[in-house]
Amino acid sequence: MTAAPMKIVFGLLTLVTVGMIIGASFQLAFIRRLEDSYEFPPFRKLQGSQNDGYLQLPRGLPHLDNDKEARVLRIGYVKPEVISWSPRIIVLHNFLSMEECDYLRAVALPRLQISTVVDTKTGKGIKSDVRTSSGMFLNPEERKYPMIQAIEKRISVYSQVPVENGELIQVLRYEKSQYYKPHHDYFSDTFNVKRGGQRIATVLMYLSDNVEGGETYFPLAGSGECSCGGKMVGGLSVKPNKGDAVLFWSMGLDGQSDPNSIHGGCKVLAGEKWSATKWMRQKTTY
Repeated sequence: MTAAPMKIVFGLLTLVTVGMIIGASFQLAFIRRLEDSYEFPPFRKLQGSQNDGYLQLPRGLPHLDNDKEARVLRIGYVKPEVISWSPRIIVLHNFLSMEECDYLRAVALPRLQISTVVDTKTGKGIKSDVRTSSGMFLNPEERKYPMIQAIEKRISVYSQVPVENGELIQVLRYEKSQYYKPHHDYFSDTFNVKRGGQRIATVLMYLSDNVEGGETYFPLAGSGECSCGGKMVGGLSVKPNKGDAVLFWSMGLDGQSDPNSIHGGCKVLAGEKWSATKWMRQKTTY
């Protein structure tokens, strides 16, 4: 190769490298801005609210703007809606703030990998066409960050399961035509129950807007029909609205695994579906 083409190649490689460094710097700066601004700010305006546009607290409750605990738990924001008792499913509207959703996405984006499923024979993660998303797990150090601690405490209070019984949060991205076929969250192998016991509950949090399809589908819940990836099917489904969460139990009140808790992620028709999953165990996981 002559000197001139080598200079061109070297110049292109330099531009690509510089571009990657600049992109990573912007991503890091965005994450840090979110972290720095997360000081449990006072309650803010809610879209679609009445009167002056500010959150209307229930009558008889004191004003909670200066109550840090109330802010962590998003008292007055989170609105639980029971949609099924068998299996037990609750939609937690406004469970996450928009900043929390954006933060989880920003932290996850550079570390996404092809998702895996649990091999029932070995208990290890394997690639499968049952699940076509990409994802990552937060690490134990990130669990100490204020924003993550606030989310985990909120999950613990609403699920009534201790924080230490929770697995690390997993963040997932489903692109167009991606899905997760119906499955159970409880383990069918003995390998995974050695640390922390069986999974008893799941909190699935939605992190993105403007998604067509991508519903969370419970085929054995309810007695009617619902939309799943553009098709009408039997069961119940939950639309992935940014900030909402679905809390459901993999074990019944009798302490046994509940086969009716089978669920799946419907095919995404347009946009990107981002979610964060927290699995809760019978015993401490760390």
